[in-house]
Amino acid sequence: MPDFVASASAEIIRSRQNARLKDLRQRLLHPVIGVDGLIAIEGNHLIEEAERSGLRFDTLFLREDRVGKRERRFPGHVKVFTVAADALDHACATDSPQGVAALVEAPNWTLESLLAAEQPRLVILAGLQDPGNVGTIVRSAEAFAATGVLMTPGSVSPWNQKALRASAGSSFRLPIASLGDALLLRRLTEKQIPVYACIAEAGTSIFEADLHGPTAVVIGNEGAGISDDILSLCDGKLHVPCPGQVESLNAAIAASIVLYEASRQRCIASLRGKP
Repeated sequence: MPDFVASASAEIIRSRQNARLKDLRQRLLHPVIGVDGLIAIEGNHLIEEAERSGLRFDTLFLREDRVGKRERRFPGHVKVFTVAADALDHACATDSPQGVAALVEAPNWTLESLLAAEQPRLVILAGLQDPGNVGTIVRSAEAFAATGVLMTPGSVSPWNQKALRASAGSSFRLPIASLGDALLLRRLTEKQIPVYACIAEAGTSIFEADLHGPTAVVIGNEGAGISDDILSLCDGKLHVPCPGQVESLNAAIAASIVLYEASRQRCIASLRGKP
């Protein structure tokens, strides 16, 4: 990755108690969109993906050894701070800090904006708590042309650093909305969007279900599955046929297979001239 601008603040921040560093650490440890609309990100790849995705940068934190002679300019409104190694590494709170972190403006999506898509194809994450699973599902959702992801209460924040890394930047581009109440999923029924719960060895095989049109699929909690409240809002159940002797699939793998099958069906329907 290129060195960053050499024009960062001349005075190096050295104290771990610096207010900006404490704020950065708090945002990284408690990953939600702040009242200012900002989220914290850390590491080379996420910085690059945020740039590539067109997110607005507010603040950039550079470890002093990352400030190079070559210039890599950010827009003039971006506040750039040089930070002593131990202070920034402590703020980043990761095993192997890469010496760069930022505050960026989070994408702003709502349930209604996701429902306004021309052909809504949604993934509903019902209480998923593993950030790796959440990020991987978001990445697969973008890869297979889903139009958005809905997060019910109890799901890990999509802005969790592990979730962001697992998404490989997809979280910056794919619409994601967190719901304050799972009962808001009734809006999908009102919009005539079929909702299907993905259940191991229950319901219709994904190869027999019609997934080429507007659809929402629910992926349940890794251990507890899908709650009865959410199941009551579903129009049916789907499963991924597994000829091998396994009890169930990992949530992210199951979701990816379902998303692929839905994408495959849409491609076939498009070739046949179906809407």
